[in-house]
Amino acid sequence: MEPPGNDVVAFESAEKIILRWDSTASEDAREKMIFAGDRHEIDRYLQAVDEIQRSMESATLSDDQNKANGAIQIAMARLEDEFRNILIAHTTPMEAESLTDSSPLPDEDYEDDSPLTKDLEHQESNSSCSYRSTNSIREIDLMPSDAIYDLRCIAERMILAGYLRECIQVYGSVRKSAVDSSFRKLGIEKLSIGDIQRLEWETLETKIRRWIRAAKVCVRILFASEKKLCEQIFEGLGTATDDACFMETIKGPAIQLFNFAEAISISRRSPEKLFKILDLHDALSDLLVDIEIVFDSKSSESIRVQAVEILSRLAEAARGILSEFENAVLREPSKVPVPGGTIHPLTRYVMNYISLISDYKQTMSELIVSKPSTGSRYSSDPNTPDMDFAELESQTPLALHLIWIAVILQFNLEGKSKCYRDTSLAHLFMMNNVHYIVQKIKGSPELREMVGDDCLRKLTGKFRQAATNYQRSTWVNVLHCLRDEGLHVKGSFSSGVSKSALRERFKTFNAMFEEVHRTQSTWLIPDTQLREELRISVSEKLIPAYRSFLGRFRSHIESGRHPENYIKYSGEDIETAVLDFFEGYQVSQHIRRRSQ
Repeated sequence: MEPPGNDVVAFESAEKIILRWDSTASEDAREKMIFAGDRHEIDRYLQAVDEIQRSMESATLSDDQNKANGAIQIAMARLEDEFRNILIAHTTPMEAESLTDSSPLPDEDYEDDSPLTKDLEHQESNSSCSYRSTNSIREIDLMPSDAIYDLRCIAERMILAGYLRECIQVYGSVRKSAVDSSFRKLGIEKLSIGDIQRLEWETLETKIRRWIRAAKVCVRILFASEKKLCEQIFEGLGTATDDACFMETIKGPAIQLFNFAEAISISRRSPEKLFKILDLHDALSDLLVDIEIVFDSKSSESIRVQAVEILSRLAEAARGILSEFENAVLREPSKVPVPGGTIHPLTRYVMNYISLISDYKQTMSELIVSKPSTGSRYSSDPNTPDMDFAELESQTPLALHLIWIAVILQFNLEGKSKCYRDTSLAHLFMMNNVHYIVQKIKGSPELREMVGDDCLRKLTGKFRQAATNYQRSTWVNVLHCLRDEGLHVKGSFSSGVSKSALRERFKTFNAMFEEVHRTQSTWLIPDTQLREELRISVSEKLIPAYRSFLGRFRSHIESGRHPENYIKYSGEDIETAVLDFFEGYQVSQHIRRRSQ
């Protein structure tokens, strides 16, 4: 049965329009684009495609079906070209101001010459070390509405004709190029997990800072905007077509983006990596809600799962690094005494490290949920200090770890102090180092709060005890020379003084004081206040005792021969000489000259 006459006329008219724009048969058709022309011509072509579609549904004879199939194939090839051309014409690189995220970033020193990064840095404001923010998705219109309308018109007809796969592929290839361009602007490199793990840590630190900035932009702006564009063009045109186009566009870039964080999460652990791992953890944790919104479909589940797994591995890495750091502090093997009993590099490193941990208090408190696995009140291991956790029940697990690190640091330092042959220097070394520990804790409000006043009082008591021990080991014998015992001859107290014993006593004092001055002028107390306090304490015991001794016995020496050989120093000389102590340099010319 023949189709009604009007349908035949309509089909032939539509076919004529389709064939006129057949780029395989017409050079004119090859050189021009329908959707670059006037609206009337665009509408005529779309109506012609619709007419061919209707004819295919109503055609009953094979000849009619073959003609309709031929026409629709030509039309779909044309529409595919038009679709690609519109996408390309309206796919321009995002402007730098579009690829910025207004959430606060840490105030870090970091060099990057790309204009986009400089623009991003311009947006930064000072904040704590945590990346937590309340910022969320900010979609951008990637194309003008008239282009979106045309793309939707084409996509609707291609999908209806069974060309969904072709439509998705064309869309994905063009838009993925745009995403890749934005990635390059953001400094995201195409590196495999293996490539990333082979990089030097100093290089990775810079890349981590760049990744954190880029990840926020990618999830909240770039990917979110791409999803919006897919919805504008494809929503309602087929089952999850918009999602299929979205995944075709961004699945590769998203995997590329998250592979970086994954590589860091499974890399070899070492103490210097902790804080960048925490930065990554905070950034990814902050983005997780946005990731779940942007990748909310079944087909994008793998990306959501990858993000959650990376977050978990970063948390595990942070816990593992802290545990390994504790073991490293306990077992740090260096046995070469630091010159002058000054602060050991280990002390500076460890205290700066835990001070930084306290800056990440919120994150670390969430990650550290159990107390240190080593250390107990009744430890049988002589290489491990005792620590009664029962006395610290009110402390958080993180605080217990920080206190434990301070305990094992002291334990290690006590071992190092035994390397000094001079007992006085060993005590000075412990005083310097425990005092430094105390000052670092006091200097960080977060660290002080976690460690607590009781622990701080115990530490303060330890460095003060070390100072007392130093004074006893150094000055007891010196002051012993200034006693009266052994100088008097039996009989008369007022004149019965043994001059030979007195001369020997002065000689002994001079020799002992000169030796203490010679050595302890090279010792160092770096903290100005502590140095002054110890000098005052020494002076308060030594100078009155010397002046009193000198006052009582000067006349007995001066009445004899060569008194200058025995009374070398006045009280003022001793007072001046004490100022040379703990400065870390050789003896002053004053004492050196008088001792020759």
